[in-house]
Amino acid sequence: MPDNTPRLYFLRGDDPARFKQVLGSFRTSMGDVDLADLNTTRLDGDSLWTLEALFSDAMTVPFLAPRRMVIVEKARDFLGRLNPDQQARMLSLLGDLPQTTALVLLVEDSLVRKKREVYWENARKYLWILNWIEQNRDVGAIVDCSLPDEEEMPGWIIKRAKELGGAIRPDAAYLLAGYVGNDTLRAQNELDKLISYAGAGKTVTSEDVVLLTAQDKEGNIFALTDAIGERNSNKAMQQFRLLTETSDVIEISAMIHRQFRQLIQAREIIDEGGRQAEVERELKVLPFLAEKLTAQARRFSMAQLLDIFNRLLEIDLDMKSGGLAGDTAYELLIAELTR
Repeated sequence: MPDNTPRLYFLRGDDPARFKQVLGSFRTSMGDVDLADLNTTRLDGDSLWTLEALFSDAMTVPFLAPRRMVIVEKARDFLGRLNPDQQARMLSLLGDLPQTTALVLLVEDSLVRKKREVYWENARKYLWILNWIEQNRDVGAIVDCSLPDEEEMPGWIIKRAKELGGAIRPDAAYLLAGYVGNDTLRAQNELDKLISYAGAGKTVTSEDVVLLTAQDKEGNIFALTDAIGERNSNKAMQQFRLLTETSDVIEISAMIHRQFRQLIQAREIIDEGGRQAEVERELKVLPFLAEKLTAQARRFSMAQLLDIFNRLLEIDLDMKSGGLAGDTAYELLIAELTR
């Protein structure tokens, strides 16, 4: 085995599909599937309290295989608990890792973008180990796994389809991105299904996406928006509760955000004298979606749409900070908007 093969892999980000993909490539490189399972250990950073417990596994010789893999999930919490003496001890042990070990730290973190500044939200908790990796590239490697922006998702979908052995038309990729947002795990699951449906050597089309991808939820989102525009409280509450029967509030929240963001874009086009054709072209949506968005956008003024979107952002922040429960916050907002 080459001496320059990393022994420590620092995977950082909030993209579960990318984590899964990178770990999958590591497992493939370990050879036989059964032996890879025998030589893979998963540790939970929440319940990992001593360096001895970690390095006991990391120093173990692999069984009938060139390497063993030790994965620490929720590693950010574990790294953040170490005091300066423990940090120094860990760095010393990392330098002694055998070439037969791949120690993988899964660090959940998110990129923050503010104007021209981009930084990792929790980097201070693990900066000490990043600095060490930068100085010891023969031992460690940093793999960033951040979620793509929603605007980047069509390109991500096209690329991932190729990696999965299939192909998808650009218009179909835009449509699928509209359904899944930047939920890469869901996008990959949908791509698996769509590529299998299209068949070997075939290209996934927009019609395939409409047929197979969660059309019922999208319909309920449009029905919810219609009801809000009509100030029909009972209908709006009914549609929201239908959505909560099959999806969690976080997923629903992403769909509602996307819907009102598109309505703001459509309203802007209308205010500038544009029609359905311009909405279809500028938003890169299918004709039937452009028709719905155009009709719904006419029910609201731009000021109303911007106010609703700001309220949605407040709900999202409140949910993430442990405030009012998401379903309750949405029901209160719906009641207020349909008075």
